[in-house]
Amino acid sequence: MEDHGRIRVLLADDHRIFREALRMLLANECEVIAEASDGEQAVALASRLKPQVVVMDIGMRGIGGLSAARRIAKEAPSSKVLMLSEYQEEEYVLEALGEAGAAGYVVKTDASAELLSAVRAVNAGRQYLSPTIAPIVLARLRNGATTNGSRATSPTRREREVLKLIAEGATTKEVAHRLGISVKTAQAHRDNLKQKLELRSTAAMVRYAIKHKLTRID
Repeated sequence: MEDHGRIRVLLADDHRIFREALRMLLANECEVIAEASDGEQAVALASRLKPQVVVMDIGMRGIGGLSAARRIAKEAPSSKVLMLSEYQEEEYVLEALGEAGAAGYVVKTDASAELLSAVRAVNAGRQYLSPTIAPIVLARLRNGATTNGSRATSPTRREREVLKLIAEGATTKEVAHRLGISVKTAQAHRDNLKQKLELRSTAAMVRYAIKHKLTRID
């Protein structure tokens, strides 16, 4: 049934100023019922308040946006998750729309023009992709791959690189430096790996890397 009232939205991003900007972008048609600054808080608020749409940053501290989206899909299935990300790489887009169960994906550089349209679309039960990254998904579909199923427990290429470096003893800061990414992004990869592969400690991550031949013991 179509909702003719204001769309009830939960904002989840670890930058307060950015959340304020999002709130202003959505003000005409949405009611921002709560804000979260990390993944755990987003899951708790979504479970309690049942927003129609959760606008979720991927790179938050703690469990991260992808892991939070997976939990919201289980704990508040009526809430549609719209991922908001600075990442345009195929692995993030496909994991968000597949395993994480997100209804849409908006690139932050497109947010000012696209966000309200995206919220409207996912609230109406449709998927939404930023024009910037739509060709990624279309190319993958043309190649015969899907956006769900087989990726459920497999680390992405970038996550395998992170695992390999962790197994070799690199700190999060060293992982960031070696891969040319921010420390925040390296930590997000680490947190997502722990959640996805159920690895509760660094030692468990090292054992996983050795078992799957991502590194070796000399």
